[in-house]
Amino acid sequence: MAEELVGIIGGTGLGDALAEHLVDAKFHDIETPFGKPSTAICIGKIGKKQIAFLNRHGKGHKLSPSEVPFAANIFALKKLGVHTVIGSAAVGSLREEIAPGDLVIVDQFIDKTFKRTNSFFGGYGAVHCEMAEPVCGRLRKLIADTAKDVDIKTHPEGTYLCMEGPQFSTRAESLMHRAWGGDLIGMTAMPEAKLAREAQICYGLIALASDYDCWRPHEADKPRPYQGLGKDKVRAVREPPLLKEIIANLQTATNNCLELIKAVLTSGRVLVREDCHCRKSLDLAVWTDQSQIETADKEKLKVLFE
Repeated sequence: MAEELVGIIGGTGLGDALAEHLVDAKFHDIETPFGKPSTAICIGKIGKKQIAFLNRHGKGHKLSPSEVPFAANIFALKKLGVHTVIGSAAVGSLREEIAPGDLVIVDQFIDKTFKRTNSFFGGYGAVHCEMAEPVCGRLRKLIADTAKDVDIKTHPEGTYLCMEGPQFSTRAESLMHRAWGGDLIGMTAMPEAKLAREAQICYGLIALASDYDCWRPHEADKPRPYQGLGKDKVRAVREPPLLKEIIANLQTATNNCLELIKAVLTSGRVLVREDCHCRKSLDLAVWTDQSQIETADKEKLKVLFE
């Protein structure tokens, strides 16, 4: 099953859209040592590919980023036999050249989250996976190569800064994130990418730019004449321009991401490779002496080592 089954994690927008394109879809409730995933996992087909689709935020977008059960989501996909995952995530752009509607094939992360379970191995032992290259390079290149054949503006790399949320950044924070080298700002890619690496899963992420983050002044932020104050008086308008921009652009970005994912799945390219280095990420990562690890813990987490 692992050779055929490809995991797709749908974020904001795509969480509802992709499921409608699955053929012969059946839902599976999966139990994990970390609780239940965000929602039942839908297994169906796109073209000839078997897909295990998971809506990250749950049915009806019920879960905020801090409430997403990331560990349960990744564990459930691995338990089903998924060894390759393509995630999607709506983001704000921190760069002028990444316009709303553009897609970015993420290659790096800055993790600012602090409330979330970011490892499977708490209480198990000392397990240290390499994260210098936090996504599967082979999978990222495959997605980027496919994007060349699709008429959508796609950036082949970008650094995703993941914040805790659920509030958006202050302008000072947004400017700081740019200074740090971030290209995108979002709330859901971490610890998802870290957990995928611990599960020995090839992981790639397509980011959907839905807006320019608040570092970039919006038209509605600019002072303008206000009737009743006189010709020489102005008032700064404080409408919610960022939220309006996100909502207006999200459908376009979602459609673009859906088109690229469908192109990847129907391209005939090999998505699952058992000889990929991601599939051996735990080989040297467990530093604890095996005699000191409880048998029950080994049994509980054996899915991760398969």
